[in-house]
Amino acid sequence: MVLARAGATRFNKLFFGDNLAVLHEHVGSESVDLVYLDPPLTSNTSPTGRREKREGVTATSPRDNIQARDEPWSWDYDAVVWGEEMLDGVADPRVVSSLRAMHQLMGESDALAYITMMTPRLIECHRILKKRGSLFLHCDPTVSHYLKMLLDSIFDPEAFRNEIVWPKSLTKSSSTHRLPFSHDVILAYGKTDAARWNHEALFQARGTDDLKKYPHRDPDGRRYQLASLTAPTSDRPNLTYEFLGVTRNWRLTKERMEEGLRAGRVVQPGPGRTPHLKRYLDEQRGNPLGDVWTDIPPLNARTPERVGYPTQKPLALMARIIEATTRPGDLVLDPFAGSGTTIDAAQSLGRSWIGIDLDLLAIDLIDARLRSKYSESVRETYEILGTPKTLPDARELLFRSPLEFERWCVMLVGGQPEEGRFEDKAIDGVVRIPIDEKDGSHRVLVSVKSGPPDFQYLQHLTDAVDTQQAAMGLLVMISEPPSDMMDAARQAGSYRYPLNGQEYPRIQIVTVEEMVRGERPNLPVPLLPFFQARRKSDGTGLSTAPGEC
Repeated sequence: MVLARAGATRFNKLFFGDNLAVLHEHVGSESVDLVYLDPPLTSNTSPTGRREKREGVTATSPRDNIQARDEPWSWDYDAVVWGEEMLDGVADPRVVSSLRAMHQLMGESDALAYITMMTPRLIECHRILKKRGSLFLHCDPTVSHYLKMLLDSIFDPEAFRNEIVWPKSLTKSSSTHRLPFSHDVILAYGKTDAARWNHEALFQARGTDDLKKYPHRDPDGRRYQLASLTAPTSDRPNLTYEFLGVTRNWRLTKERMEEGLRAGRVVQPGPGRTPHLKRYLDEQRGNPLGDVWTDIPPLNARTPERVGYPTQKPLALMARIIEATTRPGDLVLDPFAGSGTTIDAAQSLGRSWIGIDLDLLAIDLIDARLRSKYSESVRETYEILGTPKTLPDARELLFRSPLEFERWCVMLVGGQPEEGRFEDKAIDGVVRIPIDEKDGSHRVLVSVKSGPPDFQYLQHLTDAVDTQQAAMGLLVMISEPPSDMMDAARQAGSYRYPLNGQEYPRIQIVTVEEMVRGERPNLPVPLLPFFQARRKSDGTGLSTAPGEC
């Protein structure tokens, strides 16, 4: 399925998957108006875009992959092989020459692995852009110069528009050999000379210093200044005349001066004094926007829009880029969607959008963020693609990435993945049941098992619930549990929810097949995405839940 070309009706889409494959298979050439991307400098993926093992880390279980999550892109044997295969498929000799030159300059380094990973993705971004489209690449100064060389070879040096500097933090420390890194770089390119930005959006609001330049107010409160009406030179004799008893070489003709006087825009401070023009603040465009954006501060821990994502950018930053380069109805694409700020900004500004991310946590977060901000009805404006919809889909995800399968199961029961936060490795996530402000929430521990049925799974979960004084436990299995295992879960007692007095099975077993059919655990409250549950508080019985969680 390839998205329609420009001009066709579009439906917003959120893809779970490798952005290289999604771009190649699902996005048509010259169909996108703006690409914004903020690729991570660290990842748990290889240069192919897949999560794989690293040297010294054997990915034999989902938890083993967690250790590799925050390691930098690594130049290893897989990177060498994939890099050579990628170069063989690149048609533009400028790109090949650029990469080979960087290989000589950088050596076989992790930075080169990162550039190698980015190359085919940026080639795809160039392909999908309309001729009047723009690309904004957000990065930091450690790699911005390499990425600019790469973009120059893919687009063209003449396609370069700006290197925008955005201060991402305050300087908090000093060094004896260099200055601290306190800003990000945003590289802006237009695909062709036809790429035009919206002139009216290239001005920023006036600040306090500007208000001082407009000291006067009309009775209705409008600020204005008195601007000179005299011409800077006297070489225009046709504009030298007497007006209100004052002879000067004026900027305007006498007819226009008289019109301004009748309209109240030309005023004389006093008899015999030189008339002036009333220039209103609200009629001025503001200050021209430069390439150093100090007026948009980074997010801090108390910023209301913050969702807890480490690399989240301000909505104001995304809104400025989108408003400057697109118009309502245009298509915006973010191949590293992350916290969904680009998508949120595009949604609020009336743009169509496509978001892609390889992390199920990001997909769930974006979905929850939109529904939390715009109401549940916003879900009708986009579809989520790439997540399992059938049992074979779930088994394919398990084969491709045990860690993502585990996360998907936890999020599907309304929980938050908690990798590495439990001493007991049998626990993979937690569902938080809101109680009140005083008592906070009660916890439901979630354990995901992808092997054949084993009574130890149930015993480990029950022990964890007892040890951690949790309210309930959910065991999610891809295999069908035997009847005696279900009986043992039923005999584990019940949990009484204090807000309604009802009792719920304390230990429940849920199968993946039941979940893809829409069935959910029997919990005291409706299932919430982990993002919403987190905001509200720091399987034997099943019920049918509408839609995805």
